[in-house]
Formats: sequence, C-alpha cells, structure tokens
Amino acid sequence: MELSDLIYRGSNISDQDILQDLPESYRRLLLQINGFIAFDGGLHIRGAVVAPEWHSLRFIWKGDHALYKLFTNLRSTDIPFGQDYIGDQFILREEKVYRLTAENGELKDLEMDLDGFLKRSRENPVEFLTLHPLLQFQSEGGKLQPGQLLNALPPYIMKESENGVTLRAIPMFEQITFLADFADQIFGVPDGVEIKLKVVDGAGTSHDWQMKGH
Repeated sequence: MELSDLIYRGSNISDQDILQDLPESYRRLLLQINGFIAFDGGLHIRGAVVAPEWHSLRFIWKGDHALYKLFTNLRSTDIPFGQDYIGDQFILREEKVYRLTAENGELKDLEMDLDGFLKRSRENPVEFLTLHPLLQFQSEGGKLQPGQLLNALPPYIMKESENGVTLRAIPMFEQITFLADFADQIFGVPDGVEIKLKVVDGAGTSHDWQMKGH
C-alpha cells in the first residue's frame, strides 16, 4: 500500500481480540500496516493497539470515548476506523464507508467500501478529503503532530466562517468532545432557522455566532 507524507505508522498489534470483530478488508489492512497517519495529518486510520489511546480503535469504538455515545446518528456496531484532520469520522457500517460530519453529526453514505475509500484517498487526497484548511494551516507555519486535530473557530457550519477562521492544533479527544457537544447543541435545528450560539473557547473567550440551519 503506497502512502504519501506519512507522519505516523502504528506499532505492532497489541489488541489481537479486536481483530475478530472486524470485517475482512479492515483486518487485512491492519495486518499489513497497523494504522497510520498520512498526508501530513490529513487522514488517520486507527489501529489494533492498546496504546496510545488516540490511535486505539477499541478506545474510540468501545471505550470511554466511544463515538456512538457522543453522536446521536451512530450505532454501537458502527466501526470508527478513521478520521480526517479536523475530526470528521469515517465509519464502517455493514462494510460500507460513511462520513460523519462532526460539526453537525450528519452521517453520509459515501457509496464505497474500505478498499475504494483508500484508493480514492491515495488518488486525490486534497479534493477527496477536503484538505484545503490543513494546507492553509501549514502555509502559516503550523504542523499537526500525531494525536492532534485542527480546531476551527468559528466552526465551518457557522455563517461567520465565511470571513475566515482561526486554526489551532489541539489534542484529538479535546477536539472530538468539542465537536460532539457543538453538534448536540444544534441538533434538530430546522433548515432556514437562524439561531445565535455562544461558545467559550479554550482561552476563555466568549463568541456569539449565527447559523442558518444546517
């Protein structure tokens, strides 16, 4: 499997048991390479490891930070095999790949299997994975480290993001928790309804943002 701009390669498998719960395509991949972070942080495929927790499939699937406990549209049987640089999640449901847009919790069927997803990612990562914000962050001298995700303020779903966003690298679980809480606050807002949302960021700064549905 050819990967570009690899910044992390998973260690040896330390969670053999979880392999039995995986479809053949994912199990085969992890036996070849036990997860990785490619495209300078653009795509993270989780591995069958006990540690580090940010790379552990079990931790994010069945542990304290299980995604199905955080996002309404996910099921306990959904396999969160990967994520992009900002925290959108890639899910295997009955061997089909879905994308969870973490800002609003919406789940979209990508109409491809895992092999097709990896093939499309390799062919054109910038467009397929929408890496433009990551490239912007890098052009400003930023660099994602393994275990980090980009936090965008205001979130891209907010109207004010059209005027530009502030990007910063934060720990993965901090970003996922922020996005899950944000998605929960706007859950069920009908399209076309304008709301005002106040968010306090990590620096303690309060923001008033507006969105029109989602």
